[in-house]
This record gives sequence, C-alpha cells and structure tokens, in this order.
Amino acid sequence: MQPRFICACFVCLTSVALSQQSAVPSPHSESRLSSSASAESNLKDLFESKIKAEWDALKNKDKAAYGALLADDYQGVEVDGQGERNKLQAINEMAETNVFSYTLWGYKLIPLGPDAAFVIYEVTMQFPPKSTVRYSRIYVTELWVKRGGEWKELHYQETHVK
Repeated sequence: MQPRFICACFVCLTSVALSQQSAVPSPHSESRLSSSASAESNLKDLFESKIKAEWDALKNKDKAAYGALLADDYQGVEVDGQGERNKLQAINEMAETNVFSYTLWGYKLIPLGPDAAFVIYEVTMQFPPKSTVRYSRIYVTELWVKRGGEWKELHYQETHVK
C-alpha cells in the first residue's frame, strides 16, 4: 500500500510541476504576445481612421471618397428597413444624406485572420437644425476585407439604439 501511495504522490506532484511550467510564458511567447497586441492596436487605429473617413465622406456627400472605401461586392443594411444596398445604390443615396455632424465611439475590433476584420462601434448623428429628427444613435457592425493590398468595407449593418 505504501509504495502505491508514494507513486501516486509522485505522479500528482509531477503533473502539478509540469502544468506550472507550461503556465509560465517563455520570453519568445511574451514577444509574440506583445507584437500581436501591437499589430492589433495598429489595425484598430487603421479602422478607426477608415471609419472616420467614411463618416466624413457621408457628411460632406463625397461620393468618390465613400466609394473608394467600399468593396465592389459591398452590401449594406440601414435602419430605414429598405433592405440591402449594393455599392452603387449606397453611393447614389448620398445625395439624400443629411448628416450635420457625428460622434463615433465604442470601437471594438475582432480580427478574423490576416485579410478580414469585424468592427463594431456606435455613432450619434446630428441632423440640420430644421430637421424633424435632430439626433439618431445607431449601433454599427462592419466587415472589412483586404483585397489587392487594400482594406475595403464588404458589409455594413446598422441597428437603431434608443
């Protein structure tokens, strides 16, 4: 009985020691983690600037700047309940856009691989003083893909926030 007990204790202590060794990160894994965090931070900054450029284009009714951000097979769904819009429809609707100013916040980036990312954020839009509705807040999700070395918005979905 005693040799089995000693053997069981030895196995338990060995497994605890091995699990602690694997829990301690190696210097190489720490550098990979920090470079990964740095790359994700750079990507987040990149998408924040692209999204700001997108909303500036909408505010200024700049069809060329807006179209340059969208993938050719872009699909967007807005809160108006009119269904999906393709790239051409989204660009042509800019004439009807009346965003006076906007505030972006709550960015969240979810990398989906080296060539895709999912971005979530909220925007509060202010409309011109004589508009019936002065403010609107929406929750936005966007799927971005890297094509030909450039990041393009492939899908846009907005949901009204009360």
